[in-house]
Amino acid sequence: MEMTPGLRRDPQPDLDAVGQDDGLVARIQDEIERDGPITFARFMDLALYDPDGGYYRADAARPGRQGDFLTAPEAHPIFGAAIARSVADAWDQLGQPAPFILREYGAGSGTLAVAILDGLARERPDLTSTIQFEPIEVEPRRLGTLAARLDAAGHSARLMAPAPPNRKIDGFVLANEVLDALPTHRVVRRAGRLREVMVGSGEGGFGDVEADPSTPALERRLSEEGVTLADDQRAEICLAVDGWINDVAAGLGRGVLLLIDYGYPAAELYDPIRRRDGTLRAYLRHRVHDDPYRHVGYQDLTAHVNLTTVERAAVAAGLTHLGTTTQAEFLVGLGTEDLLQAIQSDPGTTIEDYLAVRSALIRLLDPGAMGRFRVMAFGRDWPAGRVPAGYAFRLAR
Repeated sequence: MEMTPGLRRDPQPDLDAVGQDDGLVARIQDEIERDGPITFARFMDLALYDPDGGYYRADAARPGRQGDFLTAPEAHPIFGAAIARSVADAWDQLGQPAPFILREYGAGSGTLAVAILDGLARERPDLTSTIQFEPIEVEPRRLGTLAARLDAAGHSARLMAPAPPNRKIDGFVLANEVLDALPTHRVVRRAGRLREVMVGSGEGGFGDVEADPSTPALERRLSEEGVTLADDQRAEICLAVDGWINDVAAGLGRGVLLLIDYGYPAAELYDPIRRRDGTLRAYLRHRVHDDPYRHVGYQDLTAHVNLTTVERAAVAAGLTHLGTTTQAEFLVGLGTEDLLQAIQSDPGTTIEDYLAVRSALIRLLDPGAMGRFRVMAFGRDWPAGRVPAGYAFRLAR
């Protein structure tokens, strides 16, 4: 049995019983048999986003205590309440435009949206009357569940009908733990030469196959960022980041893009000592392992985000880099201590409620847990010289 601090005692899951999506596996094997080994980016795209079996195309979103991993919004609504202050600050700094759109990528079941809208209802009813929420989800079938959740929370009037994500808005664009799941290439350096780790298939299932790089963009990316891998060092290179950032930026007429994820600048991400084997990981039933070829379609695959690539792509797309900090410093800068005190002083808060929020906040701020996540803010037409809420704490240190 494993003890989850401050929560409950959970039985160890039987991962071997999870299995895989046999139809998806067969389709990937057929593609490899027909065309030869595929890039890992192609494999990851199919494993996560294939319409008929990809991990993120299931009817229900996977995060949560009953899912495969726990993101900050599921830890406690205090996370969304803090983000609400960032949204309100952006609205104020931009001159309170109306309407003001909150566009969330990877909106899932609406956990974060509800917490943000609840926070605004408590602290900024003036913004609540004009804000609209626009979810961007890879699986349209989830939007019904999301709509029901917003309705139950009293926010149905805030929900926008689905629209093309490149429709320009004045607003706040949010992506929490989205970039880490973009399909990524895998590489390794052998005897001074860059090789790509492709995916082959045999009687034993999928496996690594080394080959010449599928595109010169891989070596060019490392060169542009001043990175030289050590011999036998493995790494991931996510070429999809550039297109994703460009598309998201194209939909932001005026406002803020806030990205929250785990990652490092290129020099740290490709450190030959600390990350010699790369950062690719699989998540299943709150367990992490390094075999991407098991439980295909039923497990999440992620790789640390290259913050250097993200910043370069955002600036190239016409956005201004407003700041990068850790999640811990960002949340403290948004006043989580005040939020915690308000919860404690509320007569309706039980001791169990208080211990739950305190435990969640510790996890959100702990540099050994979620506190080390990076929060990157970019703006378009942001007032010169103004510091976004959540970043003043870092600048003052």
